[in-house]
Amino acid sequence: MRIDKFLKVSRIIKRRSVAKEIADQGRISVNGRVIKSSSEVHPNDELVIKFGNKTLTVRVKELLDTTKKDDAQRMYEIINEEYERDYNSENE
Repeated sequence: MRIDKFLKVSRIIKRRSVAKEIADQGRISVNGRVIKSSSEVHPNDELVIKFGNKTLTVRVKELLDTTKKDDAQRMYEIINEEYERDYNSENE
């Protein structure tokens, strides 16, 4: 399955066009290798996705062509979620 479709179906990213844009900017790596939006993902692949302030690391568990909202999280497991800056603690 293409990475952009996986990110949309799993609901990690809401729109496929946004997932494609992020991948083509080099902000997604699979198993340590930076990839493009047309790259394939497989079960047990480890994805590192860099959003603005957040870096999300997930492992692909299964590939589904379509999912309901409740089933989307079955497709992956979150390994790590890091923030460059913690904006919540600055307000204290």
